[in-house]
Amino acid sequence: MNKVRKVIKTGNSLALTLPKKVIKNFGIKEGDIAQYKIKSSQASITYTFTGHARQLSLGYGDK
Repeated sequence: MNKVRKVIKTGNSLALTLPKKVIKNFGIKEGDIAQYKIKSSQASITYTFTGHARQLSLGYGDK
């Protein structure tokens, strides 16, 4: 099943929200630092949350 999230405007930026279940599973808290790496050739963005052993990868398409 595809997961769909709406891009929202917050201040002068755009943001994607995460479902509560994802936030709980990853142990993400307000104020956590998220580093990101963009791989244009693979149409993906990977977020690594400081202090957490997990990564969250966002991809586009069937790659």
